[in-house]
Amino acid sequence: MENAKVYFTSFKATGHENLLQKLHRLMKTAGFETIDFADKYAAIKIHFGEYGNLALYVGSRKNALDHLETAYVNGFSPYQTGCHVIIGDGLKGTDETIVPIDGEYVKEARIGHAIMDADVFISLTHFKGHEMAGFGGTLKNIGMGCGSRAGKMEQHCEGKPSVNQSACVGCGACRRICAHGAPVIENHKAAIDHEKCVGCGRCLAVCPRDAIAADFADSLTMLNYKMAEYSLAVCKDRPCFHVSLICDVSPNCDCHAENDIPIIPNIGMLASFDPVALDQACADLCNQAAPIPESVLGENIKKHGEEEDHDHFHMTHPDTEWKTCIAHAVKIGLGTDQYELVKI
Repeated sequence: MENAKVYFTSFKATGHENLLQKLHRLMKTAGFETIDFADKYAAIKIHFGEYGNLALYVGSRKNALDHLETAYVNGFSPYQTGCHVIIGDGLKGTDETIVPIDGEYVKEARIGHAIMDADVFISLTHFKGHEMAGFGGTLKNIGMGCGSRAGKMEQHCEGKPSVNQSACVGCGACRRICAHGAPVIENHKAAIDHEKCVGCGRCLAVCPRDAIAADFADSLTMLNYKMAEYSLAVCKDRPCFHVSLICDVSPNCDCHAENDIPIIPNIGMLASFDPVALDQACADLCNQAAPIPESVLGENIKKHGEEEDHDHFHMTHPDTEWKTCIAHAVKIGLGTDQYELVKI
C-alpha cells in the first residue's frame, strides 16, 4: 500500500483568515470536496464530552435525551453546528445495525443504526490521552464511538480492574463514576464486583491514590483489536473522511468531566481519507512535542525518567499500548501507518 497523505496546519491564525476558515482550507486541500454529497445523507461523528467539559457509562449521556442536553450545553446545538444532532443508537442505546465483518475478533459488529444509514461518513475527533487505549483518536472515535450500547460492551468485556486495599482510602470516587454499581465500599475500603463490572476502566482514572489496577493482561490489546475491527465495520463500502484536532490534549477521555490539564501544548488540525495514517501522524506529532511540566505526563517523567522512545501516551498511562490498534488496523486493510505529512 502506498503512503497515505495526511494534511496538517497549525492553530496560528492571521488577520485575514480565522481558524474556521483555515479548517475549511485544510479540508478542501485534503480533497474533501471530491466526495459526492449530492442527494446523500452525511453523518459527522463527534464526541460531545461530559456535562461541563454515556452510552455505556454513567454521566449525562446515559440516554438520548440526556445526551442531547449535554450536546446542547457543551455548544453542539443545530444553531451552532449548522446541522441536526442525532444520537446514533437511539433513545436507550438499543437501535443498532448488525454489520457482518468476519474479523479475527469480531464476527458481527453492533453499530448505531443512524450511523449505518448514512451514505457518507465523516469523523471529527478531539485527539487526547486515554486511560485504556493510550490515546483517543480517530479509530477510537469511530470504533468505540459508533458502537451501540451492546457494541461498546463487547469491546470492553475482556478485562476487569481490582483494588489495592492497602492503598485505598475509601473515598468513593470509583463508586460515584460507575454506571453499574460494581465498586462497593466496606470498612472504608473499596472492592469491585466483577459480576457487575463491564471493564470500561473509568474507575482507574478517577482514583486519587492509584489504588485501582488493571487485571487486563492481554485484554487492553484485545480492546484495541476490537476497536480496529469495529472501525472497519463503520468505514467499509462508503466514502469516508477524517479530521483530528490536537488541542487540549487531556490525559484521559472526554468522558471525564474532572479531566486534568493538557499533557502537551496545542499542535494543530489534521485531515485525511485514511483514519489509520491520521492516528499515526497525530501520535507522532504529539510525541515530538515538549511535555507540560505540571501535567500528569510531566509529573510521571520527573518520577520515572524519560523513556527512550519518548512515548508520551505510554508514559501518561503505563498500562496502555496504543500501537496494537494501529498495527491491527493495518493488518485488516483499514489503512496504512505510512504517510506523507503535507503542511499548509
